[in-house]
Amino acid sequence: MDTAVYMERPYKKKRKISPGMAVIYIILVFWAVLTIFPFVWVVLNSFKSSAEVLRSSFSLPQEFTWMNYENAFGKLNVLNAYKNSFIISGCVTLGVMFLSALMSFGLTRYHFKGKEAIRSLIVASLMFPAFATIIPVYKMIIEWGMLGKPIAVILPQIAGNLSFATIVMTGFMQSIPIEMEEAAYMEGANVFQVFGKIIVPLCRSSLATVAIFSFLWSYNDLFVQKIMIAGHKQYYPVCTLLEEISSQYGTDFGLMAASVTIIVIPVMLVYIVLQKNIIKGLTAGAVKG
Repeated sequence: MDTAVYMERPYKKKRKISPGMAVIYIILVFWAVLTIFPFVWVVLNSFKSSAEVLRSSFSLPQEFTWMNYENAFGKLNVLNAYKNSFIISGCVTLGVMFLSALMSFGLTRYHFKGKEAIRSLIVASLMFPAFATIIPVYKMIIEWGMLGKPIAVILPQIAGNLSFATIVMTGFMQSIPIEMEEAAYMEGANVFQVFGKIIVPLCRSSLATVAIFSFLWSYNDLFVQKIMIAGHKQYYPVCTLLEEISSQYGTDFGLMAASVTIIVIPVMLVYIVLQKNIIKGLTAGAVKG
């Protein structure tokens, strides 16, 4: 006679929420609402006429209209601004990834005089805002004949993001066992092969973090864009175009809301899709392996 074996389902205890955790959840929910509400408010107003925005900006649109988006894409040449943004931010991202990886490799794998001083300078450079260095940088760009061109934005943004990227990459590279590289050297590999075939593949999570932050910072950096390419509208990225809209079409609040929505959506999509890589890259080097 066959005997059936019944496996008891494991008893799951109901998780009790302590008063302290309840307070934390309430604070997080409140913070999330405060963060999400402005974006929802802008999106809703982008489907309203300017008169309706002034009359009832905190209510649902009485009649959804696409006129603001048609004006944004038709009159303001948003697609060209998107192209400029992706060219500038893409070049900045690639440059920061490449240079920060090389700098971190040198700081973690080589011993030389002044190494600790260089590390201290990299950390200290984070305390200097772009406002403090913009005048000498502006003069250098003029002397090099780059003013008014995308390269005038790309170079300062690479320099501005390089310190943070190097710190992130250095923290991760320190956790990579050096024995892997020693074995490669024993097999006859040179330093470039070790860097390209061992270090770079192992640092993909940190490189992804550096790429995401560099892209977002470059995309949103109105200050450098406005100064370096002022008056050259054919090179305006989306953030500079938005500032132009606010000055020329200041009374058309519906158009401004639609323009803000168009600009913010790519940033939100990038973060939503790649948020796991951001967290993983920032914490990957926290514990040394």
